[in-house]
Amino acid sequence: MKKRLRKSKQTKILAGVCGGISEYLDWDPTLVRVLFIILGFSYGLAVVLYILLAIIMPD
Repeated sequence: MKKRLRKSKQTKILAGVCGGISEYLDWDPTLVRVLFIILGFSYGLAVVLYILLAIIMPD
């Protein structure tokens, strides 16, 4: 079965983007969320990326 990048319904906190990425990569959702927070504070790009992914990623 082919993996698809989708928003998560099981590990959803805000929009399900980090949960979906973690399911796609088989990583812990907390790790993905921490990486987004670190990138958000250091570069600010993660905030824009999260919003774009929340709009673009299918449910």
